[in-house]
Amino acid sequence: MLRIPVNLGPRSYFILVGTGALTQVGPELRQLEPGRKVALVSDAGILGLHGGAVRHSLTEAGFEVTDILLPDGEQAKTLDVARAAWDRLVDAGFDRTSTIVALGGGAVGDLAGFVAATYMRGMNLVHLPTTLLAQVDASIGGKTAIDHPRAKNLIGAFHQPRLVLTDPAVLTSLPEREYRSGLAEVIKHGIVLDADYFRDLEEHLADVLRRDLPTLERVVAGSCRIKASVVERDEQEAELRAVLNYGHTIGHALEAVTGYKRWAHGEAISLGIVAEARLAEKLGVAAAETTERQRRLLERAGLPVAGTGVVPNAVLETLARDKKARDGRVPFVLAPEIGSFRLVFDVPQAAVLEVLDRLA
Repeated sequence: MLRIPVNLGPRSYFILVGTGALTQVGPELRQLEPGRKVALVSDAGILGLHGGAVRHSLTEAGFEVTDILLPDGEQAKTLDVARAAWDRLVDAGFDRTSTIVALGGGAVGDLAGFVAATYMRGMNLVHLPTTLLAQVDASIGGKTAIDHPRAKNLIGAFHQPRLVLTDPAVLTSLPEREYRSGLAEVIKHGIVLDADYFRDLEEHLADVLRRDLPTLERVVAGSCRIKASVVERDEQEAELRAVLNYGHTIGHALEAVTGYKRWAHGEAISLGIVAEARLAEKLGVAAAETTERQRRLLERAGLPVAGTGVVPNAVLETLARDKKARDGRVPFVLAPEIGSFRLVFDVPQAAVLEVLDRLA
């Protein structure tokens, strides 16, 4: 089992990556000496696949487990669902020493994390990510959120987990579309932070797509290390951590204008990456070949790179409400070349409209 540290002083924790990691949650949590009560938060599908093994591990380690069942996907990330979870915790007598164990993808982790951050002003949180997207991105760094009707992830808090246990083997049963969606975040890490990692993906994408387990363990651990290094240097997204929003500024806007229903998250991010790569090229920040390498790898991964059918002006209006805006100025993360990034403010609206029009 690989142990990847996230060094944040008193909020430090480990990401454990390896086959069978989910079954180790009980003994690993026991070492942290929390209270006996654990809330296992998941949706019905994931609970049916992996809940039994996780619950057995927890009970064998002496924990008292309460299930909290969530709706599927983004439907979980609402205030009503959070309120129902708080009610369940109150009814079961949970306190600040108790632990929420989030078993599932990014939506489960976001909602469970938000509940953990706000119940009694903060309780223990453990992530057991079961999707590629959650394993390489959402479970690391403490960002929790629910959606607002006008913008994704608008209501939230930073709340670091005590532990993250990641089992790449669970990805072998992930639906194809959901698996490929997670590859957008993997590719993003290489584009803006690690040219060698990106090159490795270019050379071994076929192994990634057929879910070769040794390749998956290497890729997942590589992304975890990349994200952990960023979080360590910028825990609350003051500046550096904004690099992880590459492709998300336009990607999130596309999700919002389509009611979060048209694309899987990674599909929208893929479209956002293509748009923001072209924006960098148009502004003279990046060469055409840098744009093409990104577009080509995303396309090879089976992710959308065009054909949004969305009115550009509607996306532009949504961008104005982006939660990363500062005094009305929306920052764009751009990639001058593979493995590097630049944060750019005051991007002309005409340039954004042009790349959105081309994307449509």
